[in-house]
Amino acid sequence: MSETATATATEALRERALKLDAADPLADRRELFALDDGVYLDGNSLGALPAHVPARVQDVLTRQWGELRIRSWDESGWWTAPERIGDRIAPLVGAAAGQIVVGDSTSVNVFKAVVAGARIAGEGRDEILVDATTFPTDGYIAASAARLTGHRIVPVAPADVPAALGPRTAVVLLNHVDYRSGRLHDLPGLTAAVHAAGAVAVWDLCHSAGALPVGLDEHGVDLAVGCTYKYLNGGPGSPAYLYVAERHQAAFDSPLPGWNSHADPFGMAPDYAPADGSARGRVGTPDIVSMLTLEAALDVWDGVEADAVRAKSLALTDFFLECVEAYVPAGRVTSVTPAAHAERGSQVALRCDDAESVMRRLIERGVVGDLRRPDVLRFGFTPLYVGFADAERAARVLAEVLVGERAA
Repeated sequence: MSETATATATEALRERALKLDAADPLADRRELFALDDGVYLDGNSLGALPAHVPARVQDVLTRQWGELRIRSWDESGWWTAPERIGDRIAPLVGAAAGQIVVGDSTSVNVFKAVVAGARIAGEGRDEILVDATTFPTDGYIAASAARLTGHRIVPVAPADVPAALGPRTAVVLLNHVDYRSGRLHDLPGLTAAVHAAGAVAVWDLCHSAGALPVGLDEHGVDLAVGCTYKYLNGGPGSPAYLYVAERHQAAFDSPLPGWNSHADPFGMAPDYAPADGSARGRVGTPDIVSMLTLEAALDVWDGVEADAVRAKSLALTDFFLECVEAYVPAGRVTSVTPAAHAERGSQVALRCDDAESVMRRLIERGVVGDLRRPDVLRFGFTPLYVGFADAERAARVLAEVLVGERAA
């Protein structure tokens, strides 16, 4: 392509980006976040800070803790925070109230869910199927749970789950969106297949909640876990959540029965009696400062529909891929993210030689993504604050970096 044609194509894409941003119904959400002039495409690892959160946290520290002290467990609602905040997350993952409890890390909640799921499945079922492409910790935790419960781990690709299911399958642990490639797995279809085999479906929503509709209740998911520091913008290390479908709550037997999940936590009885409802998923004292930071951050979701987020996510990733194709020299990158909308999450993963060096140069030029070794550049598109001009600029800077790498 000649320099004139390239300049014309660039101008056309820039103009389209501006028009798309002007028509974006979620565009005003960007003002709710503390952002700079760069392009932040790493919200799939750590969401941006909602601008109002520091003042809310200051109140937690100075008034609720500093002045009220112990009284805040009642007067500031600290004690009910895990269930209250769970109910705020529920609409974002398609769950009715009373089924989500917030607390602990995703890893701890994976352990609770897998062990409890195996107990729900009952005797005679001694296999735990785990996503062979899963985020490593999920695999580590599932393997430990299997050793503790006498089950056998069966690693399997999500697409091969239906064929791997059988009368010995107790639990199937799957990721809704693959953290490397951004591939969206078939939650409704795979859940139905798991149920047809008489097993329990556990889903990890870390890379989908806040980016696309999940439909936990609609699709009959049994148990689910997820983090809150990615698309939900809860802050580094913010507490995770555990979903226990209402139909399973009476049978949910947590492998970590802490005093916080006791039916009478202040009775200090020597024997454990589980609380009713989602509170069974609690363990120890809630991490209040992080939890209330998350609660404040969730305000940015007020009035936002998951379908609108999904529509923008797909439009953003489509446009970014179009810009990459237009700008980046042929053969320099290859998308490993599915083109089909039904198979795509809210990130674009590009295979690229010298990915680590390329990402470093991108960040130096104000485009922040991340990488997965050895050769994958990841760009997360968070619809609440990423715009089409961001997508165009990121692709353009990527092309400039790659041209510079080749020239060097």
